[in-house]
Amino acid sequence: MNLELGADAHEYGRAALRAFEAAGGDALAVRADADPAGREQLVGPILHGLGAFDLKPRADADELEAAAALCRSAGYWAVPYPLAECLSAPADLDADGLIVVAEHAPAGAVAGLSKRWATVTLAGARSTVTAQSAAGPALVAELTLTEVDRDGADDVALALALGCWTLLGMLDRAVDLTIAHVQLRHQFGQPLAKFQGVQFQLTDAEVERSGLEMLAKYALWSIATGRGEAVDDALALRSAALEAADVVFRVCHQLHGAVGFCDETALSWLSRYSQPLRRLPWGLSATRDRLVRRTGRAGLAGLYT
Repeated sequence: MNLELGADAHEYGRAALRAFEAAGGDALAVRADADPAGREQLVGPILHGLGAFDLKPRADADELEAAAALCRSAGYWAVPYPLAECLSAPADLDADGLIVVAEHAPAGAVAGLSKRWATVTLAGARSTVTAQSAAGPALVAELTLTEVDRDGADDVALALALGCWTLLGMLDRAVDLTIAHVQLRHQFGQPLAKFQGVQFQLTDAEVERSGLEMLAKYALWSIATGRGEAVDDALALRSAALEAADVVFRVCHQLHGAVGFCDETALSWLSRYSQPLRRLPWGLSATRDRLVRRTGRAGLAGLYT
C-alpha cells in the first residue's frame, strides 16, 4: 500500500497553485460570484493551460494522483469551478462532467456553466441534466434530470473522492490564513499565536486536517487499485472530510473573530464556497447514515478501522 502521491503529482499541484494565484487567487471567487455566467471565461483558460481536461483519472493511476493534486490546489484558492465534477466525467456518456446527487432535490454548484452534465446517485442511477435553475448561494443550481440507466455504481467513488480533495485544499488554506492572522494580531502586548489557548485550538484544527489528508490518500489508492470497497472508502472519506471541515472552520472563524465573516477577508469566501461541498449531495448525518447502511455489521477495512 503506497499512500504517498508521486513526485510528478506534487509538482503538478504546485504548478496549479502558482497558476491560480497568478490568475487572481482570491479574486476569482469574488468575480465569479458577481458574474456566474462569466466563470467559464474566467477559469476555463487557466485549466486548459494546465492541461486539466486532458487528464484521464479513470484510466491511469498517475493521472488520478494528478487530478487529486489539481483539485486540492483549486480548493486552496476556492476556485469557483466544478473541477472535481469535470474530472469525474463518465467515459460512456456524452457528458462534460459528473455530479453525485441525492435521490431527492438534486443540485450542484454548476450555475452559469453551459456544459453537458450527467448525475449519479449512490445507488448507481445515472441521469442527464435537462434544465437547471438560476444561480443560488455559492453558485448552486437545482437540477432537472432525465434518467439514462442504473449502471453508475463504479462512478460514485471517484466523484466523491475528488470532491473531498477539493475540500482538503480549502482546509489547507483556512489553516494557513489563520496561522498568519494570529501571528499578525497582538493582544496584551504579544501576538495571539503566543497564547496557549490559541495554540491548542490550532493544534486541534491541524490534527483534523492532517488526518483527513491521510484518509484522502488511502481512498485514492483504493480507487486506483480497483478495490471492491472503493465506494465505501469514498463514503468514509466524505464523512471524515465533513467532520474535519466542521472543526477547522469553527476554529478558524473563532480565531479570526468577526472579521472572518466579512467579504474583505479571504476566509469568508473560502468558508462560503466550501458550503456546496459540505452540504451536497448529503450533509454529515446523511453521509454517515448511507455509510452505515452500506457497510452494515461488517464495518470498514483498512485505515478506517
